[in-house]
Amino acid sequence: MKPSVILQYLLLELLAGRIVGGYVPAPHSIRYIVSIQSPSGRHFCGGSLVHRYWVLTAAHCNIGSEQMTIVAGDHSLNIYEGTEQYSKPQRLIPHPQYDKSTNDADIMLIKLKVPVILNRYVSVVALPRQGASLPEGRACWVSGWGHTSTGGGQLPSTLHTAKLPVISSLRCNGSDKYTTKNLAIYSGDLHVFILLFQGDSGGPLVCQGFVHGVVSWGNLCAKANFPGVYTAVSRFRRWIDRTIFELDGETPNILKVTE
Repeated sequence: MKPSVILQYLLLELLAGRIVGGYVPAPHSIRYIVSIQSPSGRHFCGGSLVHRYWVLTAAHCNIGSEQMTIVAGDHSLNIYEGTEQYSKPQRLIPHPQYDKSTNDADIMLIKLKVPVILNRYVSVVALPRQGASLPEGRACWVSGWGHTSTGGGQLPSTLHTAKLPVISSLRCNGSDKYTTKNLAIYSGDLHVFILLFQGDSGGPLVCQGFVHGVVSWGNLCAKANFPGVYTAVSRFRRWIDRTIFELDGETPNILKVTE
């Protein structure tokens, strides 16, 4: 695999053993998050609005455009609040190097058939510049509608979020948190985070207003020795800009969503 397309994973340090559940934020305070739902209305993945027409999510969330509905402006999934905006995908664009067997390049863009209306309930999130890194101790936020307990069960109806600090590559690489062989590919490109739980896939990891991570995968969902894994958006910023420019003639830079 070419170094330029090697997936950099971001991991988060565990707080109090696990952070499954986090807490419920103020309604509509996280305006860039979207729920990706099945035709029956069941939430199965999250995503981030990076443009009125474009959603950033994980490539492994791709189940086909006909099987997906994008919902922006939501907070409680089982209550119609009057703030929701619904759209169908016009096109799904997983990264060309995405490998479902290893989760390399687990990132995807969704172009919407109808643009969202930006308002006090819906907004876009800023993208980090290509190659941007995070210093140790930087506080980040992960959000989603994933399971809120290690027992699984029903997905929560309301959005949850959790605050996590970044730890250094040295500390992560020197730990025994993972036994998977996949990590050997990414030596020197690791930070540490924690996954909320199944159902959060594709959702945002935001640091100082920039979406630095996309929820990708994890072993044993939020167990103490198995933090979750995030796709590092900064490794794919040029691909994001190029893809949107080729199809729309503009990039997220026009909306000033750049670090």
